[in-house]
Amino acid sequence: MEKQTEEDVEEKEYIVFPEEVIDYLPKEIRDEFLAQKEAGVAVLEAVDAEMKNIHRLANAFPAVASLRYVYNRLSTAKFEATMEAALEHDMLTSVFAITYARLIDGGLGSGVSRSAIPANLREAHDYLIVVRNKRFAHHAGHQSLSARLEIELENGEFDIKLGFNMGFHVGGANEWKDLVEFIEKLMSDRLDKQLERLREKTGRVWRFPNGPPPSWA
Repeated sequence: MEKQTEEDVEEKEYIVFPEEVIDYLPKEIRDEFLAQKEAGVAVLEAVDAEMKNIHRLANAFPAVASLRYVYNRLSTAKFEATMEAALEHDMLTSVFAITYARLIDGGLGSGVSRSAIPANLREAHDYLIVVRNKRFAHHAGHQSLSARLEIELENGEFDIKLGFNMGFHVGGANEWKDLVEFIEKLMSDRLDKQLERLREKTGRVWRFPNGPPPSWA
């Protein structure tokens, strides 16, 4: 999909009014509106399958934006040898892994099969799915997180000490950036294909809101 700059985006003014207003318009204007409505409804009915596909894609777009935002936060997070820094990385990694898995699984979105992932990124893909399932979504004994319990006996009294090991990628794994960019391009390409199908079936121009990425992206 061709990206537009701010200068390329034309400002357009739209006036929205309820359909009931049509009944109060002069006959010639009312007939014109009704004719346009009937023509538009006929076109939409003819491309119902394509519109459903676009709706599924639209459900995935918020998660794509979240994935980009969380990755940017994670990749720029400052790390220090403190519990706060470790927990900050753990929090951002958990959100990133969960958001990624939600996009891959699909649900109301479009979903992404493992075979669609580039071969060089599948190991990183597998890691995120497993760490989401075994560490962040469930306590299922993922190797990156383990606890240890120490019991000391002194003067007839027991002291319980709890420790744990928590592994994570500082700033995120290097491959995660490529995964984010791949997902963004994949969803954009899918949208382009649907718009092209709409153009071919209707002979009309179909546009989707598009412009420069926000500063955080």
